[in-house]
Amino acid sequence: MTLAAWPTPNWPEGVPQEITDYDMPLFNLLDEAAQNYPDQVYTIFNDAPRTFSQVKDTADRIANFLHAKGIRKGDRVAIFLPNLPQYPAIYFGILKAGAVCVTCNPLYTPTELNYQLKDAGAKALFCMDHPQFYATTEKAIQGTDVETVVICNIKSYLPWIKGFLGGLLGKIPQAEKHAPGHLMFDDIVRNAQPSPPAVDINPTEDLALIIYTGGTTGVPKGAALTHSNFVYDLMALSAWNRLSYSEGAPAEEIRKGGYHCFLGVLPWYHSFGMTCAMLSACASGSRLICVPDPRAGDPPFTEVLKIVQKQRPTLMPAVPTIFVAFTNHPLLDQYDLTSLMGCFSGGAPLPPEVCKQFEEKTGSVIFEGYGLSETAPVATANPTFADKRKIGSIGFPMPGTDIKILNAETSETEVARGEDGEVAIHGPQVMKGYWGRPAETEAVFREIDGRRYFLTGDIGHVDEDGYVIITDRKKDMILVGGFNVYPREVEDILFTHPKVALAAVVGVPDAKSGESVKAFIQLKPGESATEEEIRQFCKENMAGYKRPKMIEFREDIPVSNVGKVLRRVLRDEERDKA
Repeated sequence: MTLAAWPTPNWPEGVPQEITDYDMPLFNLLDEAAQNYPDQVYTIFNDAPRTFSQVKDTADRIANFLHAKGIRKGDRVAIFLPNLPQYPAIYFGILKAGAVCVTCNPLYTPTELNYQLKDAGAKALFCMDHPQFYATTEKAIQGTDVETVVICNIKSYLPWIKGFLGGLLGKIPQAEKHAPGHLMFDDIVRNAQPSPPAVDINPTEDLALIIYTGGTTGVPKGAALTHSNFVYDLMALSAWNRLSYSEGAPAEEIRKGGYHCFLGVLPWYHSFGMTCAMLSACASGSRLICVPDPRAGDPPFTEVLKIVQKQRPTLMPAVPTIFVAFTNHPLLDQYDLTSLMGCFSGGAPLPPEVCKQFEEKTGSVIFEGYGLSETAPVATANPTFADKRKIGSIGFPMPGTDIKILNAETSETEVARGEDGEVAIHGPQVMKGYWGRPAETEAVFREIDGRRYFLTGDIGHVDEDGYVIITDRKKDMILVGGFNVYPREVEDILFTHPKVALAAVVGVPDAKSGESVKAFIQLKPGESATEEEIRQFCKENMAGYKRPKMIEFREDIPVSNVGKVLRRVLRDEERDKA
């Protein structure tokens, strides 16, 4: 049943309404890139390049190794690594073995990692040779099904002289000692054959990945995603993204075969960085810069600015807090960022003022999109034509994807156009369900007009031009004396204050109005402000019931490893105080 064209006069020219032929194993992307661009560079780490043919050879050997260790189709294998150059080869090697990747946040505590390994039933794990990460691994695997542990050291992929000097001076991180039976990455790659097992993959049914949601509503759940979920999303992005390669020239699809370079500043364990950087670079035969720690440097984020100037990336997917960090970096003017052609924002709403400041300072253009771990992740995006994007919106559904706005109370009936409700998504990128949780899976799906829609928990509407606007998270909404206050709306206004770097707004209990608004503000470096100054600004710019009743200045506002502001943490702090 073909979807009707999305109702808008601004659908980007040349972009199809449907995507076809996406039913293929995800690892085909690496095989095709290695065949078409064997000598093109895929990963760059500390100036050391690895070509597509080299990455494919390593992935084939890892698949061979895993098969020899008894890993079979459908078994789960965990990756507990930052953005190291080994990551893509391990990822594709797991898939080539017929297994399912379980990506783990490298900043997890032993308890958090143990929970995830148990919940997924992982049988093998790849970790980093590092005092902290390896110690976490040793504790976390206790009581799990993990029988095979492979340790990755960054020396493997450093230029020879850096590896030699780093080893000589003791600057390369490594654990003090390794447990008996744990294997080194270099050894398993050297000893295995580049011959992956023959595995029959059903792309629409067989899982490629279990990715855990952030747990904002309780215990983290594993979103179970198939091979075709990702292949569709990558093909849709390829059809959607168009850039002008010279002033005045018509926009065209992303050029393949080494023209582009992706800045891997987002973590690849998370679906945004995974799909929009690591996998998109592979699908387009582009270079990928491995950035294990974007905050590195003094002041923070200085090292990534150096990387941009030296390696000249053209594309950067990032979350709003990274754009804020770039814009407010005290040394920004010392670095040349003119190589950046297009930046893609997601993971959290992009305040219009942040977009404006970043573009003014860098000359790049930001296009905002939207998605979730459950949708692989991209579900909507702004047209990448500057004259057709709408700042503050998340654009249109991707080709072959449909969005419905449902009554926020019942999540069943559609509301009128322009009216806020819960955003529901239907499309080939939507997950099969939550791993091992049939009740939770059933709760987040609705059948409408014979199609299966995923309930996002986000509140939004479709405007008169067909652009989707996200108002806020359903659970973040604040009820002030019967009025709905959406934190994002208040935050967007606070961001326009010239001294504000970051803002987070939450609801706190209030005896008179039920809830009241509290704002947490992080000022730009070198700035100072008073509560009264912020109150006066709010009085001039927002309705009375939206104005923060309480204002707290913070040196740092808590953000996740992906860069999302953690309103939940702030709410919990306020509840504990109360």
